Amino acid sequence: MPEKLSKLVKEAFDTGRISNLPNKHFIDGKLVASESGTEMESFDPGTGKAFISFSSGEQADVDKAVSAAKQAMANGWGQSLPVNRSRVLYRASALILENLERLAIAETLDCGKPLNESLGDVRGAARAFEYYAGSCDKLQGDTFPLGPNHHGYSIHEPIGVTAHIVPWNFPLSTTARSVAPALAAGCSVVVKPAEQTPITALMLADILKQAGLPRGVYNVVTGTGTNAGAPLVAHPDIDHITFTGSVNTGISVMKSAADNVTRLILELGGKSPITVLGDCDIDSALSGVLGAIFENAGQICSAGSRLVIERSIHEEFTEKLALSTKALTIGHGLKDLQLGPVNSQQHLERIAEYLSDAKSRGLDIIAGGNVITDPRVGAGWFVEPTIIDNLQRNDRMCQEEIFGPVLAVQVVDDFAEAVDVANDSDFGLVAGVYTSNFSKAHQFARDVNAGQIYVNEYFAGGIEVPFGGNKKSGFGREKGLEALKSYSKIKSVATNISLLNK
Repeated sequence: MPEKLSKLVKEAFDTGRISNLPNKHFIDGKLVASESGTEMESFDPGTGKAFISFSSGEQADVDKAVSAAKQAMANGWGQSLPVNRSRVLYRASALILENLERLAIAETLDCGKPLNESLGDVRGAARAFEYYAGSCDKLQGDTFPLGPNHHGYSIHEPIGVTAHIVPWNFPLSTTARSVAPALAAGCSVVVKPAEQTPITALMLADILKQAGLPRGVYNVVTGTGTNAGAPLVAHPDIDHITFTGSVNTGISVMKSAADNVTRLILELGGKSPITVLGDCDIDSALSGVLGAIFENAGQICSAGSRLVIERSIHEEFTEKLALSTKALTIGHGLKDLQLGPVNSQQHLERIAEYLSDAKSRGLDIIAGGNVITDPRVGAGWFVEPTIIDNLQRNDRMCQEEIFGPVLAVQVVDDFAEAVDVANDSDFGLVAGVYTSNFSKAHQFARDVNAGQIYVNEYFAGGIEVPFGGNKKSGFGREKGLEALKSYSKIKSVATNISLLNK
């Protein structure tokens, strides 16, 4: 471990935190306490103990943040030269990497994931700002063929003030993937991070300030979804909402948006199939399945939480998968083992209910199945990596999003049934397939109803690839140039040039 990182890890273990973490709202270019003066705590999932208190926002704080963002638009951010926005985003990308270690450790303390995963998330956030920095001056309109006496063209204009409701499983990277294109398009931003994981969104505020972002363009209000998130999405001066979270909360957000006819992107999770066909490379598929479900302790909206596998290799594959699963190392995220804790006591109890139900019904649990603590210190919120075999397609383990390290195995007889089972879900976020048959891979991509398809590598792609869901996984796309378009509005102009200068 590099010396700088090692020192910060030691500080975190010695003191329970790292120094100089921000803990107030960031509004109009400065850190400010809540109008009410109230605070709440953020917990280290690896120990189950609070490591910082932070401001708990309400309507008054939201109003101040939205007002600041609206004023920033009036002050000219949306009309600023694209190349100047680009330079700010490039500097932000570089500063994120300069603060790599602090950001990663703060992320691990806040959400629990292994340090190496947090380091990857921070690098991904830097890459998001780099990617959209390069796109600021490439958002071009079109001309329309109206004939010799007319001239028609379109202009991309920033939507205005955007609200970003960020989940707790990928706090920094999810913030970056929506904030960066919004800023690139010339929008101002109000972020409401999850109440469990507010710290890195606040750290990003200082980075953007150092990068030269004008005051009021990026604002953060921390607090609960009820007290801060709901007033934000219902605010009449919000022009666009990007929400990532549960289906039920997404429905509420959509209803609030309807009252003000506010544009929105909804990314609402999934129950994604990772399909393993009999002709696959077994070792590659094993590695892919392990990462698809056990990265971030399964707390990923696009996790491969259903293994759809052909019967011809089912027994061999699941035996090897169970052995590999039982060998995974578990512990505090800063120990950088293979599996960290789940994010909160509340979420632990939710997963525990699924495991208890599986046991009570006599389901075939071939690995894991228990709630535990850190084997080294006897603390924290941990779930054994779990595999439940031979499930019927209508079983709740196959249909409901558990959002934890729990893999549901569904056995099929052939490729046609595999596609049918893959589609048998209310969700449609992503799907993966492992096969050596080029034709089957592309048939799978054609026939499975999901927003993104992975072939022979789960979580393939990056910031360049549009991401979002179908069915109850939501609508709209983040990442790629599609995201940039999401934060702009088209204005069309048509002119009769034969009447000009007469």
